[in-house]
Amino acid sequence: MTASTSVPPTTSPPPVSEPAARFRDLLASEWIKMRSLRSTPWTITLTTLFVIGSAAVAALADYSKLAGSGASTREPRDFLPFDAYPAAGYLTLMLVAGSIGAVTVVSEYSSGLIRTTTVAVPARGSVVLAKAAVTAALWTVVGTAIATGSFLVSQAILNGRHAGVPITHPGVLRALVASALLAPVCALIGLGLGVLIRHSATTVLTVAFTLLMLPTLFSRSERWSADINHAMPVTAWRRLVQNWPPDPESLAYTATVPGSWIVYVLWPLIAVALAVAVVRHRDV
Repeated sequence: MTASTSVPPTTSPPPVSEPAARFRDLLASEWIKMRSLRSTPWTITLTTLFVIGSAAVAALADYSKLAGSGASTREPRDFLPFDAYPAAGYLTLMLVAGSIGAVTVVSEYSSGLIRTTTVAVPARGSVVLAKAAVTAALWTVVGTAIATGSFLVSQAILNGRHAGVPITHPGVLRALVASALLAPVCALIGLGLGVLIRHSATTVLTVAFTLLMLPTLFSRSERWSADINHAMPVTAWRRLVQNWPPDPESLAYTATVPGSWIVYVLWPLIAVALAVAVVRHRDV
């Protein structure tokens, strides 16, 4: 007679759930995505050279004027802000920063990578916030390097006519900070528009229109029109760089310095907040 042996039932181990992605993991992932874009490094390099070069050209133009007026024997002049931060260079910086900020989002939608991202991280709002944080950090560094380089190059040229000023000169620090922060402000606006529109060409055109062309539609001769004009980032930047008081006899309304700083804060804040709200309620 054979004795039967009982085999204990086998139980499979409970499935191991993957830990939720931490925000610092999202930051690392977004940084890898951003630096893997082939266009980002050379675009930033060319933009940096162009903006600093435009400051050198503006300073050389004033250098020639000062040479013709015999200004080399005079005492140091006031700070010439639009030699250090010329409009041509910084309008270009606005367009490039806004466009690349948009591309960091739009490129994922066009390639389909956004579906993989949302499967790995269902918290879409956190993904957008991580993109915004990485974008802001990168463009703050780039903007600071460009603003500092523009100032140093322009003042080195103007020093040949005793027209250069040190960084401690009144008005210099505000202009430098405003010019440095212009890049991340525009990049975050572009990122927000990228999330809302999700189409490459349309987003870039919208960024260019919003940042550069829209302010020209509103004059500063009427109060309501001036208020809209003053709410634009480019107008806020010009006011913060300007180091002379408004002309009391001018018929145009002038933006205020505190109001211009508020514009700097509200535009990227609203753009990112809208992007987070929309991405949470819309399919990819």
